[in-house]
Amino acid sequence: MSAYDNAAAVVRKWEGCRLTAYPDPASGGDPWTIGYGATGPGIRRGTVWTQQQAEQRLEQDVNRFVDGVRRMLKRPATDKQLGAMASLAFNIGLKRFEGSTLLRLFNEGKTEAAGKQFGVWTLASGKRMQGLVNRRADEAKVFAGGEVGE
Repeated sequence: MSAYDNAAAVVRKWEGCRLTAYPDPASGGDPWTIGYGATGPGIRRGTVWTQQQAEQRLEQDVNRFVDGVRRMLKRPATDKQLGAMASLAFNIGLKRFEGSTLLRLFNEGKTEAAGKQFGVWTLASGKRMQGLVNRRADEAKVFAGGEVGE
């Protein structure tokens, strides 16, 4: 599977797809989310998408995050490693990913230590979220060469 396919598999599993906008689970408000975790301009209470819109946006977003993470890497990554890191970046944002210990360790060649860093990203609005704990476990598994949900 390509890096895109690996990232999309994790995102699909953990974001799910909702065609009516919903508030952020941690804040109960902004950012409003739709499809497979899409946020941004034009997404607010009452926004409704078709499945096709959700699929198109997922493809655009995952490609943007895979490309964004790839530009930050100073050494080669497998498709699984890149896909897992892109899934994390999809969830936390490229700016936060860029400043992460995970990225620093990976770029230093400390792959095993980098893989352990997925578990650090389990808080939303200061609260530990079990869904993030589970998602990070899947991302770490993919990063290490496994499959989502194995």
